[in-house]
Amino acid sequence: MKIRSLCFLAAVLLTIAGCKKESETVDTTYPIIAISSADAFPKQCSIVKRGEKFLFKASLSDNVQLGSVSIDIHHNFDHHSHSTEVNDCTLEPIKIPVKPLLLIKDFPLPDGQRNYQIAQEIAVPADIDAGDYHFLIRLTDQAGWQTIKGLSIKIN
Repeated sequence: MKIRSLCFLAAVLLTIAGCKKESETVDTTYPIIAISSADAFPKQCSIVKRGEKFLFKASLSDNVQLGSVSIDIHHNFDHHSHSTEVNDCTLEPIKIPVKPLLLIKDFPLPDGQRNYQIAQEIAVPADIDAGDYHFLIRLTDQAGWQTIKGLSIKIN
């Protein structure tokens, strides 16, 4: 009788311990895109030039593991909004796009990372429309949680 009781108690304790451990590994936290460092770029209202390259720099982090990051640069000639920033930028008058820049690009992240400093060179074609653009950063962690940072930039 004692052996059965001890086996039953051991099984119950193992079940409880296993359940507790499983619930602790569930990731419910969004990843973080930080552009507050002095060398982060672009920031809200940054200016980039046609025909030149710039370095996209940001700090990416997650509590468990990063997944993927992508950017989306598109025109804002109609003054729509994706901004996640508090301050607004001065916008040019609304205009019809003729040859706007549209760049959607994924950047690979090393496996198993919780923190990563991204630095990717982006070339801006010389023959695109100048004006107001959006620079969207999408960061997804391994669990599928996504954070979007929407910045307004100007291309001259």
